[in-house]
Amino acid sequence: MSNFNDNANWRYATKKFDTTKKVSTEDLNTLKEAIRLSASSFGLQPYKVLIIENPEIREQLVGASWGQKQVADASHLIVFANELNLGEAHVDAYFKNLIETRGIPAEAIKDYSEFMKSSVLGIPEDIRAIWTAKQTYLALGNLLNAAAELKIDVTPMEGFVADQYNEILGLKAMGLNASLIAPIGYRHEEDATQHYAKVRKSNEDLFITL
Repeated sequence: MSNFNDNANWRYATKKFDTTKKVSTEDLNTLKEAIRLSASSFGLQPYKVLIIENPEIREQLVGASWGQKQVADASHLIVFANELNLGEAHVDAYFKNLIETRGIPAEAIKDYSEFMKSSVLGIPEDIRAIWTAKQTYLALGNLLNAAAELKIDVTPMEGFVADQYNEILGLKAMGLNASLIAPIGYRHEEDATQHYAKVRKSNEDLFITL
C-alpha cells in the first residue's frame, strides 16, 4: 500500500509536458489494458476510448480545450467518449461476450439478461446518457493509477467544449459524446507545479465513521 500512496503523492495534474518525450508502445499498451480492466456498472463499459496521436487533430482540439496546450504537447491525448444511445444491442453484445468468455449456455443467463435490459432500458434516454458518462470516470481512475505506477504523467480534464470535440472527432455520428479527456506524457522540468505540496482535506475533515 505504501507504493500505491507514494505513487498517488507523486502524480499531479501536469501543466507543462516535455514535447521531446513519448510514451513507449509497451507502456501505452499497459495503460490501455488498465483502462480495459476498469470496473463499470453491469460490466457494460458503455463508452469508447480514443487515443489521439495526430498532431494536426490535437492542435485543432487546443481551441476546444480553453487553450490548454497540454492537449497538443503531451505524448498522447486520451478521450473518453460515453455512449449516447445505449440500448438493447449493447446489452446483447455484452451477453454474447459473456457466453463466449465463460463458456456457458445462453439459457443460463436469460433471466439476468432480461433483468439488465429492463433496468438499463427503463432509464430515460437523457438520464441514461448521464449514467454512461459517469462510467468514464471509473476508467479514468484506473488510468491515473496505472500511469503513476509507470511514472507517466496524466492531466485529467473536464475543461473542454464537448460539442466542439464531438464535431472535430466525428463522435456524434458514432453515437458518442466526449465526457473526459486526459493528455498523457512526461512533465517538463520547467513545470513549477510539480514541486507544490499536495493540498487535500485531513482525515478528520474527509472521513465519517458510523
